[in-house]
Amino acid sequence: MIPAKASGTGQNLHRTTNAEMTAIFTADQAARDNPAKIDWEALDRADKERRARTQFLIEKGALDSGDDFYHAAYVFQHGDDPADFLKAHALAIVAVARGKSEATWIAAATLDRYLQNIGQPQIYGTQFRHPPKQKWTQEPYRRDLLPDAVRKASGVPPLEEQDKQREDWEKALP
Repeated sequence: MIPAKASGTGQNLHRTTNAEMTAIFTADQAARDNPAKIDWEALDRADKERRARTQFLIEKGALDSGDDFYHAAYVFQHGDDPADFLKAHALAIVAVARGKSEATWIAAATLDRYLQNIGQPQIYGTQFRHPPKQKWTQEPYRRDLLPDAVRKASGVPPLEEQDKQREDWEKALP
């Protein structure tokens, strides 16, 4: 049996980037510029509004370019539940398929976030957290599942660099 060729990815087609989606993404990122001064309740409300508008654009078929799907992935990555993170992962995959190679990292990060939120260990090592009165951690983390070559191909630092990053955060933000 010969597998059917994937259709509809259209990497070589000229695709228009949606200005509204770009503005939503820009606002999403700007809201996180200074973590020490974030009003988390206001951010949560704004994130919900951005996700609702992004969902509308998706359903309307208004997203076309790799950038559009990359931006939408980031918006849904800041969601509230596993379905948001899984949707973000799917959007990142479309972004990669449409030629946005930088989306490989967000594809890895959204999969890790999804896995951790359904009670499974992450596999790339993109998610760090700092439980109260504990050290920084990436756990649960299945470090042995993927080799560093796959992490590197996905834009994720190798295990040794992740360990150093975690140690640096422990020193800077104990």
